[in-house]
Amino acid sequence: MIIDKNTVYKVADLARIEIAANEVDTLTNEMNKILTFMEKLNELDTEGVQPLVYMNEEVNVWREDVVKQEISVTDGLKNAALHNEQFFFVPKIIEK
Repeated sequence: MIIDKNTVYKVADLARIEIAANEVDTLTNEMNKILTFMEKLNELDTEGVQPLVYMNEEVNVWREDVVKQEISVTDGLKNAALHNEQFFFVPKIIEK
């Protein structure tokens, strides 16, 4: 596949990026180099190679989700600017 100016503009439009007219020739050459490299990779024999899903084959060790009271409510509210006995008061930032 050969990349032309129209393809560069189409890709830029799909990616929602603006390109200057003087950048099109450079981008055309760079994109053609990338495709040439990809064609080179397609020449490799990958028969028998397992697809890579994860970088290592370790299995996650999941722990139980246990609720703990690490800090008391009173201690948690000590440095709050505004609060009542249970909750922080914060300024409203979402308007209707």
